[in-house]
Amino acid sequence: MMKITLRKDDVYRGYLILVNPDHLLRNAMDETRLQTVRPGIQLEETAYAQLMKTYRDIGMNNQITEVSGYRPLDEQKQLYADSLRENGLEYTRKFVALPNASEHQTGLAIDLAETKENIDMICPSFPREGICQAFRQAAIQNGFIERYKKDKTTITKISEEPWHFRYVGAPHSIIMESRGLCLEEYMDTVRQQAIDFERYHIYHLPYEGNPITMEIGENRQVSGDNIDGFIITEIK
Repeated sequence: MMKITLRKDDVYRGYLILVNPDHLLRNAMDETRLQTVRPGIQLEETAYAQLMKTYRDIGMNNQITEVSGYRPLDEQKQLYADSLRENGLEYTRKFVALPNASEHQTGLAIDLAETKENIDMICPSFPREGICQAFRQAAIQNGFIERYKKDKTTITKISEEPWHFRYVGAPHSIIMESRGLCLEEYMDTVRQQAIDFERYHIYHLPYEGNPITMEIGENRQVSGDNIDGFIITEIK
């Protein structure tokens, strides 16, 4: 175990941070932790490792193409402005996040497409069959969630995006899938009541203004929630 001290800035970093228009990204991604998936596409190092593991698990052989990974703030601003000009406000609101409301700025999100000619770079095809569906199912065990599902659009405020996957880590991805929760709902659930799942105990620790010293290690992990505290994951 290792002792750490959690301060206010730590509320805004970690694998479980909720990033949306109500909870904007506060800290820029540490770009030294990025790994290159392919030229022009990067992910945070743990998310990258788990993406590669998912590819191996399903025997992916160039049937899936990475469309978009990490984006710095300036790139997100340009993407939003370009979409407004080319596609209009209604389309842009549905499919392009506002600057600092985009998960791509965290380095934890990846957009994927079925490999074919003429891929739509904003709304790529990622069908619910074949290798794409195999990825979707295997990714859950490796810490990824399909972030924007059709039945959650009133909560996420984003239209269905079958191609957008966000790394949150296991067991959180497994719990969300098994309980039918999007990330917003999962955060609400943990903040209201601790979750016991198999050998895991997961609870919310509010940050009340003073540094918090605690031990972390293989049996206890900590992530900020990007709201007002921390999600603690303990192995019983």
